[in-house]
Amino acid sequence: MALLRHVSKILRSIPRSQVACLSTVPAPNRKPDIKYNKLFINNEFVDAASGKTFPTVNPATGEVITRVSEADKADVDRAVNAAEAAFKFGSPWRRMDASGRGRLLNRLADLLERDRQQLASLETLDNGKPYNISFAVDLELTIKCYRYYAGWADKVQGKTIPVEGDFFVYTRHEPVGVCGQIIPWNFPLLMQAWKLGPAIACGNVVVMKPAEQTPLSALHVANLIREAGFPPGVINVLPGYGPTAGAAIAKHEKVDKVAFTGSTEVGKLIPQYAAQSNLKRVTLELGGKSPNIVLADADLDYAVEMSHFGLFFNQGQCCCAGSRLFVEEKIYNKFVEKSVERAKKRTVGDPFDARNEQGPQVDEDQMNKILALIDSGKRDGAKLATGGRRVGSRGYFIEPTVFADVKDDMRIANEEIFGPVMQIIKFKDMDEIIERANKTVYGLAASIFTRDLDKAMHLTQAIRAGTVWINAYDNFDASAPFGGFKQSGNGRELGEYGLQNYTEVKCVHIKVPQKNS
Repeated sequence: MALLRHVSKILRSIPRSQVACLSTVPAPNRKPDIKYNKLFINNEFVDAASGKTFPTVNPATGEVITRVSEADKADVDRAVNAAEAAFKFGSPWRRMDASGRGRLLNRLADLLERDRQQLASLETLDNGKPYNISFAVDLELTIKCYRYYAGWADKVQGKTIPVEGDFFVYTRHEPVGVCGQIIPWNFPLLMQAWKLGPAIACGNVVVMKPAEQTPLSALHVANLIREAGFPPGVINVLPGYGPTAGAAIAKHEKVDKVAFTGSTEVGKLIPQYAAQSNLKRVTLELGGKSPNIVLADADLDYAVEMSHFGLFFNQGQCCCAGSRLFVEEKIYNKFVEKSVERAKKRTVGDPFDARNEQGPQVDEDQMNKILALIDSGKRDGAKLATGGRRVGSRGYFIEPTVFADVKDDMRIANEEIFGPVMQIIKFKDMDEIIERANKTVYGLAASIFTRDLDKAMHLTQAIRAGTVWINAYDNFDASAPFGGFKQSGNGRELGEYGLQNYTEVKCVHIKVPQKNS
């Protein structure tokens, strides 16, 4: 009973709409069967053309889970050819009713429900996030995303336009065609759904590359795609590395559109590859250094807890993490004190143990990058209030870390850390915070904690970010768009806006004998 209360406390800070009922969370499978570790092309699991494989590692132990087929350009060619055949004019996929695409997406969601415990266990094993979060948050949002876009499949429609003269004019919203999709490792199942949902609802075909760190859950979903009844070639999943498989997708002459989620550094390469090849359409969801602004009139305890959640959730591995935490001078010292106290209570360890709030970072490279940035914060003169070290010698765990007295020009205040490192920065007034909050190359998200709605709305209009949360953090819903300003990307995912990336508008003019109103 004490364990249940502890897990309930962990999940209470997460928006209710995103969390499944705790009582429905079954025990994890610490050693889930690894049934799928090959490329998924044309509804078949196949070896890479080269025969190469790569290891995928359990970040909680550093041990190899299994080896996975490694795609490269030759395999991308195979997958694109399969997708192109599936998209051929008159094919079963092109002839399928829009409502049929919706039924397939709902059937896939049903299968995700059936295999939810297996998928959550795979996600935790391969990624390191706590199992209860995998099951109650990631799978919940993933299933809802597929169901949301299943509902959109037969509602993507054009217009009739009353032009001058004897003409009947209408528009068709047609699928773009072969879509390359490259997804990150921080939310493998959810990012797969964010990409597949709108693409399939609009009738496209897909060649997807999951992150090399976390391919296992995406490959399990590939099997569910086959089981759900998707025609061969409609969805292809190619595990592999970015410079080989990812670049081959972005450069491919027969790929009509590429969607990438990942770092801004790599994101800058994708449009270059598109321009060097066939000027394919590009959408990007990239990095962030999001301002979280706490005004003096905010509910202090609530703001501390939500700011803790907004930074430390998912081991700090969120592109929209509130990693520039601005606190008004009047409450700064008290806020720092309470934040340090909360961070010290954060439990770190085995992600399959429900008592732990925080698992390992995704891999050794990420852990070392975070530790190097922590060292830079100390060198630059920030006050290390708690944490700052690796936990143990096995696996890639880092202590929850809080820096105080952070200045705007420090590396930790400018670079995306992507880890459990909170930087608390002092500000004096509204005019000052607007300028400082916007002084970044990023513009993915922001949050404001205050009891004054006028101040909240004023800041909302002033801050250049794609999402602004007021008295909340990380509230996501499949119906609400997400994406960034500036170097945080272009285009929007989720909601009706997310469909716009996956259709071409065709305007048809028909000469008629006589037009009447």
